[in-house]
Amino acid sequence: MTADGSKVDAYARAILELARAEDRVRPVEDDLFRFVRALEGSEPLRAALSDPQLPVERRLAVVDELTEGRALRLSAAAIGLVIAAGRVNDLGAIADRFIELAAAERSREVAEVRSAVELDEAQLARLTEALGRATGKAVEVKVVVDPSVLGGLVARIGDTVIDGTVRHRLDQMKAQL
Repeated sequence: MTADGSKVDAYARAILELARAEDRVRPVEDDLFRFVRALEGSEPLRAALSDPQLPVERRLAVVDELTEGRALRLSAAAIGLVIAAGRVNDLGAIADRFIELAAAERSREVAEVRSAVELDEAQLARLTEALGRATGKAVEVKVVVDPSVLGGLVARIGDTVIDGTVRHRLDQMKAQL
């Protein structure tokens, strides 16, 4: 593991210990996942949170404003800790590692699924079962609503990518012709 990789792992493990201590691992997982996906989808937010010219207090106030009423205080504090340490660019990797460690404790793999629309509970249950059968692993599904996905879904489990989008199927048909 690289020096940065070991720091990512150390932050993820520290956040996991804090979440475990408060018996809030699953809610912190969900909060971090949602915050990081929002961060990835917003260049202005990324720029603001990583701007060294902006005082740390102001960057932390932005996090508080964004998480108020939407995330646990513990989750906001964990995000703030990473930002205050100047590691906002590692936040996605830290959150992903945290989620991976937490899922591994439950003997599960994380499947990140991109879909154009929100999935209901029944769809999520069927998808979880299907991905488990397809991979031979017990999986937990984290859904990212991504409007660029045109019908279907894309699932990533570790290094395995399952592309069931309409665009992928059209590309396959075009290649066969």
